[in-house]
Amino acid sequence: MVMQSAGTGIEAQVASIVDGMRGMEGPLLPILHEVQEEFGYVPQEALPVIAKALNLSRAEVYGVVSFYHDYRREPAGRHVLKVCQAESCQSMGSDEVAARFKQALGIGFHQTTPDGRVTLEPVYCLGMCACSPAAMLDGEVIGRIDAARVDEIIAEVRR
Repeated sequence: MVMQSAGTGIEAQVASIVDGMRGMEGPLLPILHEVQEEFGYVPQEALPVIAKALNLSRAEVYGVVSFYHDYRREPAGRHVLKVCQAESCQSMGSDEVAARFKQALGIGFHQTTPDGRVTLEPVYCLGMCACSPAAMLDGEVIGRIDAARVDEIIAEVRR
């Protein structure tokens, strides 16, 4: 993953990604995924490049980015921790788990720790209802989270 600041070739990199994928059937979502993989988020500068190449309005591209919760509009931390907030997990204590994560990290949902290590996000179903409450750390699903497991996860992301 390459992290770049605004105005330092983002548009050219996005254009290269788009050129390699525009021939696909329904290319918008795969292009957005690839852009996020490249930068760690979907930079604002990418939207007009994608829109023009796919003959879409900027609003259409922005609408897709803002609708799907997996697309980030700002850089994420080194670790991304998603805590399930769906009904099954809530009934098994995910609100308490989320509160413990927030307190330990000193951040709320949609925020990144000041050291850039962890981004905390809500997610609405990880498909782990039988193992509630659940979370996902860097793409790995973790079930049956209790206070001790929260402490283990916090220790892991602080290394």
